[in-house]
Amino acid sequence: MEKVISKFGNTPEWWKEEVVYQIYPKSFYDSNNDGIGDLKGITEKLDYLKDLGVTMLWICPIFSSPMVDNGYDISDYKGIQEEFGTQEDLNEMLSKAESLGIKVILDLVVNHSSDQHAWFQAALKDPQSKYRDYYIFKEGQDGMAPNNWRSIFGGSVWEKVDGEEDTYYFHTFDKRQPDLNWENPLLRQEIYDMVNWWLDKGIAGFRVDAITFIKKDQDYASMPVDGLDGLSNVKHKARNRPGIEVFLDELNHETFEKHKCVTVGEAPGVNYDEFDGYIGEGGYFNMIFDFHYADIDVETGSEWFKKVDWKVSELRDLIFQSQYALQANGWGANFLENHDQPRSIDKYIRDEKYQNEIGAKALATLFFFMRGTPFIYQGQEIGMTNFKRTSIDEFNDVSSIDNYNRSILEGFSQDEAMGFVNDRSRDNGRTPYHWDSTSNAGFTASKDSWLSPVGNHQEINVNDQEEKNDSTLSFYKEIIELRQNSQYRNTLIYGEFNGLKVDDNVIAYERIGDDNTLQVFVNLSSDKVQVEIKGQVILDNYDSKDININGVLELEPYQALLVRKEK
Repeated sequence: MEKVISKFGNTPEWWKEEVVYQIYPKSFYDSNNDGIGDLKGITEKLDYLKDLGVTMLWICPIFSSPMVDNGYDISDYKGIQEEFGTQEDLNEMLSKAESLGIKVILDLVVNHSSDQHAWFQAALKDPQSKYRDYYIFKEGQDGMAPNNWRSIFGGSVWEKVDGEEDTYYFHTFDKRQPDLNWENPLLRQEIYDMVNWWLDKGIAGFRVDAITFIKKDQDYASMPVDGLDGLSNVKHKARNRPGIEVFLDELNHETFEKHKCVTVGEAPGVNYDEFDGYIGEGGYFNMIFDFHYADIDVETGSEWFKKVDWKVSELRDLIFQSQYALQANGWGANFLENHDQPRSIDKYIRDEKYQNEIGAKALATLFFFMRGTPFIYQGQEIGMTNFKRTSIDEFNDVSSIDNYNRSILEGFSQDEAMGFVNDRSRDNGRTPYHWDSTSNAGFTASKDSWLSPVGNHQEINVNDQEEKNDSTLSFYKEIIELRQNSQYRNTLIYGEFNGLKVDDNVIAYERIGDDNTLQVFVNLSSDKVQVEIKGQVILDNYDSKDININGVLELEPYQALLVRKEK
């Protein structure tokens, strides 16, 4: 890919200079001891987040919901889910965050709603009502579903309507998450009114969920079968399809543009040559999450049994391609983890001996200094890990259960299916946050938590790490300080990204600023690797700092350096 630098991407903007922390509220902190995290819990921990150095929070859905998909199935876009608190609790949290200089963005989930939303209930009650066209209903074909598309969570995208002879409704995800019909201008206006209502309340913006699924091919034609279930992946006909630009441009014009807010698009399926429309000047969003390397360990993020034995050089090349594409078109949102991914230390550090503070710091160095706004997921800053469950009954995540069943259908044993789910379950990132070494990791004083902790909270927790200068938490504070407040700030935020190929087990790159050039070297292997370095070490996850190197250095396994390049 030709290396180009977008002038628009180089323009200073406040949202490029943020450090964002993602909160999964159900698992962050429980203030009322019911085993479920809540808004008051977030408010109580804002001082911790301020001390960490983050400047903006992305809070996963807090809206009214039956919680089939933990809040991504919304039944009232203006209501607050009772287990999370009240509108007053939200206002209190927003007020305290503002007093600490912390901005807040919320999740915008408008590809689908809950089947308990008043619109959908009205659509079911009266097929002639205007709400029937707020969703996608189709007649079946020869007593079968309208087509053979498979949902992201497994099974057909079509669910038969009770009490109607041959009518089905469409759902990209779970059957209790019916898709909204973006072809209907009345529905779109309802969404825009809701978005503006929230922005008028003073939130800083939105992370926009699953937005590339809002446009479906209107022929609704079946596709060649791609699995033993006789179905075919919906993404080929309902993800980032022609015509989506009309909806996204209108959404931006009717809402985001008016408020000068920040928007972060979840944009799976967007090709690099389409980035300009998404994040370029006049693009639909300020930045997007690029998933081209997030699922390097599987063929597709929705089929965990299709595992891939990836190489460090392949990860390196994907990161470089992503960074160059983002740099050429606008701005990106960099991440290692989120609520839909397993813990990064288990995914990217494949030698268990280094799935510890060394590995966690190496990954922090790798991602945090890339060009773009860094997003830290709760627990990442203390090196939280995956869990190991022994029964599918221990999982809460609907996609984990669907992947387990699909793996069995594809011919894998129960043990193999459990292995896939343990490695990849979204529950890995949703376990209760480790505040201390007490029962339930200090997340709740209740005997029972909505999801059981990982089990290693006595070794990995905030309370212990705050006391140690060499902890993962202290390291995150240091890298945040380097990006935000050091002499290297301008280079680390706005400097040009340039990939360096030094060894197939090392991911190396440089950030080129007006006053200095900084280089990152990360050995992602269990072997020692020799690299040529000329400059001053600023940061080292093996704790050697402020040393000058002029020649060949042997990197230890999973060693990571930030170096000021010698002029």
